[in-house]
Amino acid sequence: MPRFAANLTMLFTELPMLDRFAAAADAGFQGVEILFPYDLPARDLSRAAIAAGLDFVLLNTPPPNWAGGPRGFAAEPGREDRFRSDFDRALRFAGALRARHIHIMAGYAQGPQARDTFARNLAWAAKRAPHVSLTVEPLNPIDQPGYFLADFDLAAELIAETGAPNLGLQFDTYHAHLITGDAMAAWRKHAGIIRHIQIGGVPGRHEPIGGMIDYPGFFAALDHGGYNGWVSAEYNPAGLTAQGLGWLPRP
Repeated sequence: MPRFAANLTMLFTELPMLDRFAAAADAGFQGVEILFPYDLPARDLSRAAIAAGLDFVLLNTPPPNWAGGPRGFAAEPGREDRFRSDFDRALRFAGALRARHIHIMAGYAQGPQARDTFARNLAWAAKRAPHVSLTVEPLNPIDQPGYFLADFDLAAELIAETGAPNLGLQFDTYHAHLITGDAMAAWRKHAGIIRHIQIGGVPGRHEPIGGMIDYPGFFAALDHGGYNGWVSAEYNPAGLTAQGLGWLPRP
C-alpha cells in the first residue's frame, strides 16, 4: 500500500497550520505537504513535522512571498531572473524543511516562446539543484485557464528533453481525469516518470471515494506497478477533515 501524505493547505483547515501536523499524524498520515508554506518560519514548520513524526514531502515554487499572486513564472518569457531568484529562495526553504520534492510551477503563458522558456528554466533548475527531486505538474484548463502546462504528453516531452535524473512528473488524478478523461490510462502511460502523486475526487475535488475514479483499483495498480513514492491527499473536504477519512487505508 502506498504511503499517504496530507496536504495541509487543504486538509485540517479548521485548525491553525502548526496544529495540523499532529492532526494528520493522529489520522494515520505518514507525511505532509504544503503548497506555499512561506508565511511561517521554516524552523516552526520543521519542528511541528518532527514532533508529529511526519516526513515533509513537497512544496511549490516560486515565490516565498506568495500571497495570492501568480502561480509560477517558469514558462513566462522575460521573467527568468525572477524565477531563478525565487527558485533559490525556495530551495533554501526546502532544505530547512528537508522537503522531498519541489514542484516547479510553469505559470500563465502560451506559445513556442513560453515552451522554450520553460525548457531552459527546467534545465537550469535541474543543474542548479542536482541532488533535489524536482517535479512538473499539468493543471487542468477548467480550474486554471491559461496555465502553460496543461498536457501530460507535453510534460513528458519536456522531462525527456531536459534529460535530468532529478526531474520527474507530478501526477494529480483530479487534474489527470479532467485533462484526459481517464486518470488510470494516463497513469499507465506515464508511470515510468511519475515520482509524486496527488489525489482528489471527481467531480468536485472532494474526498477520493466514489465518483468517477476507482481509487481502490488505483491504489492496487500502484502496488502492482511497484510505485514507491508518496500519495498526497489534496482535496477540499466536504465537511470536517477527520469525518471524511473513511477512504484512507489503514495498516
